[in-house]
Amino acid sequence: MELDIMSGAMELHEMQGHARAVEDAGFSTMWLTESGRTAYLSAAAAGLATERLGIGTAVAVAFPRSPMITASVAWELSDATGGRFTLGLGTQIKAHIERRYSAAYAPPGPRMKEYVQSLQAIFRAFRGDEKLDFDGEYYSFSLLPAQWSPGPIGAPDPKIFVSAVLPWMSRMAGEVCDGIHIHPFNSAAYVSDVQRPHVEEGVSRGGRNLSDVIFEIPVMTPVGDTDEELAETREHARQMIAFYGSTRTYSPVFETHGYDGLSDQLHAKQREGDLAGMVSLITDDVLDHYTVSGSWSTLGANLVDRYKEVAPSTRLMTYTASGQLRKHPDILDRWAQVARDVAAA
Repeated sequence: MELDIMSGAMELHEMQGHARAVEDAGFSTMWLTESGRTAYLSAAAAGLATERLGIGTAVAVAFPRSPMITASVAWELSDATGGRFTLGLGTQIKAHIERRYSAAYAPPGPRMKEYVQSLQAIFRAFRGDEKLDFDGEYYSFSLLPAQWSPGPIGAPDPKIFVSAVLPWMSRMAGEVCDGIHIHPFNSAAYVSDVQRPHVEEGVSRGGRNLSDVIFEIPVMTPVGDTDEELAETREHARQMIAFYGSTRTYSPVFETHGYDGLSDQLHAKQREGDLAGMVSLITDDVLDHYTVSGSWSTLGANLVDRYKEVAPSTRLMTYTASGQLRKHPDILDRWAQVARDVAAA
């Protein structure tokens, strides 16, 4: 098991320095989010500034971009990084896709499955293994003149991960994808007892093995050697759980541990604008189910102990370290030790 890190996209020159610091700390892969800035440009900056660090998107928004555009960008990033790039895709929510991007959304599950399958067909065509000929319900590709193809590269095809929470998308990830991005609002019990069986259904449907699918699991990681340091990071995690948990689609994550109705309570307070009230509902007991805390010397072992039985191919990603590193650059060596501890454990 190795430790990855989540990072938001940032100004490109700043991303280069940040990526080098992350690589120096010993993290295995840096996953880049997409919000106000594109994940792909940050991935290019990070990849060209580093030599060993894996680079991935977690996640890039799929539907506003043609699969041909996404395939071309992923192909170039894989080539430029010597195969260190992983393509992580997500659907986003309907309002953003239709009103911010003016793109088609529904039905998101079948559309995303076809998106992934068309990417795989395009990769085969880029490499020259077969003529481009993909004809689906939502996407069709049949034209790739030689002068418009990037041609084969010396790196492997980019691995394709998708973000998934609910059963349909989890099954699809197991059937056709290289990996699944678990939502950062999770618990080890939810992933292993609720989500993994759906992935296994998809794996069986696709004639694959569960070990073929990498579970990329973000974890909120409050850490500190003093009460003050630990309290600061725990409160940040408490706020994030209150935010994510207010989306009632994610209520099964609470219900796995008996917190029935908590998502509805959070949603009601969110509608009232009562942010403090939302946070107050996340008790220490709730917090400890959905985070992994520890001192700097124990966090690595605690992470592995919590998630070691979840799936045969598991990668952990600290969801909170990047912000800490940007705010407190002096803790770089501490995170380097956590990464080493995870690998050792």
